[in-house]
Amino acid sequence: MNGNVRLIHYRLIEQLEEVYEVPKGVEMIQAPQVWERSKGEGVTIAILDTGCDTTHPDLKGNIIGGKNFTTDDEGNANIFEDYNGHGTHVAGTIAAKQTNDHGVMGVAPEAKLLILKVLDRNGSGQYDWIINAIHYAIEQKVDVISMSLGGPNDVPELHDAIKTAVLEHNIPVVCAAGNEGDGNHETDEFAYPASYNEVISVGAVDLERNSSDFTNSNNQVDLVAPGEKITSTFLDGGYATLSGTSMATPHISASLALIKNIVEHNFERSITEAEMYAQLIKRTVPLGNSPRVEGNGMVFLTLLDHLDKVWNEVIEQIQYPINALE
Repeated sequence: MNGNVRLIHYRLIEQLEEVYEVPKGVEMIQAPQVWERSKGEGVTIAILDTGCDTTHPDLKGNIIGGKNFTTDDEGNANIFEDYNGHGTHVAGTIAAKQTNDHGVMGVAPEAKLLILKVLDRNGSGQYDWIINAIHYAIEQKVDVISMSLGGPNDVPELHDAIKTAVLEHNIPVVCAAGNEGDGNHETDEFAYPASYNEVISVGAVDLERNSSDFTNSNNQVDLVAPGEKITSTFLDGGYATLSGTSMATPHISASLALIKNIVEHNFERSITEAEMYAQLIKRTVPLGNSPRVEGNGMVFLTLLDHLDKVWNEVIEQIQYPINALE
């Protein structure tokens, strides 16, 4: 099946040679505050994108394998290098890990990455490539699928593949909402696969938590994450700052890795995709925008910790007069 699938359009702000930081987006969603409980250990995230710089010092330790579904490198399935930069940037936001006091940190720096190259060096691909990659990810028993790509067409075969992953195999599928927004939250801008109800559709906010003008608005947006001026890994072992819902999406894919570890430890059992989604949404904060542009709000990984603290303080205040009467 041929088709018109492309990267979700993004903007390159700058390229960098030297970086040493926990990126602001990672800090905004409070990821460092939960690293004592989880860094994504034992969780595998499949990234369907332009490939990855597999020798990047911040990433190579977390890449467990991959496959090329495109015509790049004469269609050699074993070469899934990135010649575009987009996939490498997404991978860094998910699971980059600083080495020798150099580089950036991703949201889940101990998560494992399965690199599935479905877009060529020009950022374009075919629906068949994506569908085949989803089925391959299912076969590999990944925990999360992340896709910062999209097109204007509702393709039933793609929808079926996603439903198989989510409904039959309990694999959350996280997708960029799209960058066709016009700044008017009352208008609809639909991109697929983000507009399928079964996926987790991610919009973008800037580093001051303002809704990004470019982020799509529609009734399928689930939540938002930082998507402007996001610094992460890039080609040739370097770094770059990019903007787009493509950059917001990996914040959520990696957040699911942290949530999965923490919740399964607390519950002492595996959790379903529906439970993982519910736990994610419990950790969102409304920002005051229309739900059509921000869904349930911005992910805030320590939200339940704060609520527990407030609840304990309330209990103490109630308990004190009861004790005084005894």
